[in-house]
Amino acid sequence: MATHGKWCTLQTATASFVVSKEPLMPVLINLQCPTTQLCVSKCPDRFATYFDMQYNYGRDRSYWEYYRQFCKPGFDNPKKSVAQVLRDEDCPSMLVPSRPFLQRCFPDFITRNGTLTVANKTEFKDGLGKTRSVVDLRDAANGVTAMQQGTESGIAGLLDAKEVGIKIFEDYANSWYWILIGLVITMVVSLLFILLLRFTAGVLLWCVIFGVIAAVGYGIWHCYWEYVALQGKPDAEVTISDIGFQTDFRVYLQLSQTWLIFMISLAVTEAVIILVLIFLRRRVRIAIALLKEGSKAVSYIMSTLFYPIITFLLLALCIAYWAVTAVFLASSGDAVYKVMSTQPDCKYANITCDPETFGQSNVSRVCPGSQCTFAFYGGESVYHRYIFVLQLCNLLVFLWLVNFVIALGQCTLAGAFASYYWALKKPADIPACPLAASFGRAIRYHTGSLAFGALILSIVQFFRIVLEYLDHKLKGAHNACSRFLLCCLKCCFWCLEHFIKFMNRNAYIMIAIYGKNFCTSARDAFFLLMRNVVRVAVLDKVTDFLLFLGKLLISGSVGALAFFFFTRRIPVIQEEVPSLNYYWVPLLTVIFGSYLVAHGFFNVYAMCVDTLFLCFLVDLEKNDGSAARPYYMSSTLRAILNKTNHRRAPERRRGRAGRKK
Repeated sequence: MATHGKWCTLQTATASFVVSKEPLMPVLINLQCPTTQLCVSKCPDRFATYFDMQYNYGRDRSYWEYYRQFCKPGFDNPKKSVAQVLRDEDCPSMLVPSRPFLQRCFPDFITRNGTLTVANKTEFKDGLGKTRSVVDLRDAANGVTAMQQGTESGIAGLLDAKEVGIKIFEDYANSWYWILIGLVITMVVSLLFILLLRFTAGVLLWCVIFGVIAAVGYGIWHCYWEYVALQGKPDAEVTISDIGFQTDFRVYLQLSQTWLIFMISLAVTEAVIILVLIFLRRRVRIAIALLKEGSKAVSYIMSTLFYPIITFLLLALCIAYWAVTAVFLASSGDAVYKVMSTQPDCKYANITCDPETFGQSNVSRVCPGSQCTFAFYGGESVYHRYIFVLQLCNLLVFLWLVNFVIALGQCTLAGAFASYYWALKKPADIPACPLAASFGRAIRYHTGSLAFGALILSIVQFFRIVLEYLDHKLKGAHNACSRFLLCCLKCCFWCLEHFIKFMNRNAYIMIAIYGKNFCTSARDAFFLLMRNVVRVAVLDKVTDFLLFLGKLLISGSVGALAFFFFTRRIPVIQEEVPSLNYYWVPLLTVIFGSYLVAHGFFNVYAMCVDTLFLCFLVDLEKNDGSAARPYYMSSTLRAILNKTNHRRAPERRRGRAGRKK
């Protein structure tokens, strides 16, 4: 089944074909081509023109029998002039060898080694069995449609766009194997980076901190050197207030006062950094120790690194549900048809019409070539008035489902890593299959809490979307007060959304630890974090910095390796490099995919660190190191905090008795 009609880009009578095994899905009237569409049994497999068909009709009618299957049903007048056929759109001006794609027929144009081919050939048979070349196709297209304007440029644009698209698909077809290898390398490198953080987190962080201190110190010295060099020059003694505002920034660099301001600012920054490190050095050490402990936890529960795959599949189901529901709602009204015409001065254009009686009206005579085309689902029915409200409800449900899936993943990971922390002897006391057990607990006991937290976040996100919609609609308004109010509301809801995300994340961790409801867990998490606000700030910034550095390092390294590979700059495997039209196509795919893969791995690691941090704070407040309430934290954390676990009294007495004997 196929449809045929003019391409929108050509704006001529040149026709192409679209294949479909069922009626075409309607599109909005302002987005679709005003073309004739019909269903056929197969795509054209040979070159043919209406002009050649008329010319050879008297000698061989098989040409017409082949051509007529692509004309309107019931059309049987091969002697009708070309101009009238194109005007009434009875038949396409020419047929091009095409191939089916997504139930549509697309011209089979491919450029190989600079030569345009049709159906993988430079020569082919037409309807009469005559050998034709691609040049004939171009000349025929230009000759048949010379009476209309813009045809040649339209065909050229179509061929150019299709050529680029085909080349990109060819590059993907030739390099997909190597792209997957690059993503696998990213997975391995991300895993190694997380596992090595237990040995390199402290060294990496302190190197960066001292590097920043050294860079700021060099900036102070350079500003002092520039300030001294400009001393004594008459033009350099002018103050900034004397010259006022200048668009050329280099003017300010000629003033000694500018360098003095820079030097003082950098000196203050340096002093703040040093003082913060002096007074917060223990908290920085705690953050580093937790990062190392997180790496160790991930190494014991490796299955958590692959949980994002489950989250991705669940999110795909949510998106599919939302899309299908939205389409059903959008198509549940009455079908509305409107007149479409290729003539810009048609007075009947875009007015409502009835396709059953359109043929008897005088619209086609006043506006030749006009059609009564489906525009959208709408109408004046009572039901349709609530479609917009139902779409908003569908959007809210979609946000709720997405946030629930994310909450389920966070609670599951938090439960798995909490089971690691509360194991007194690691890894011996870690329960079997901690990830699966945590997932089962989250589904069985915490579904209501997760759904409630997801609902709160979804409502805030819903209001943000509504505000964005209103902002888009009111962009042309000149009311400064309304714009200011809308901007303030958007800012407030943005802050509220990020705060709720932060609180939900920690509430889910408390749910995984204690098993309490959402409100109680959110309250406990909030007050626990407020009692340790400095530790929270230090750990959050240290973790964000290291993970951001890791993402850039991994994606940049894999991208550099891919660049050297696809540009044939690695002599050892130079012969294995596929032939590409644009090497940047697989290169950008590898870089972007590497960043997403690293982001997925590091999200799990960040959840691990956050869980261990909350467990550490609870451990510090609830336990005292006695035999009845020992600390569950690692020996490194106990050493930083000068905490110790005392042995049980019976064990000490038995030991003394042994020594006396």
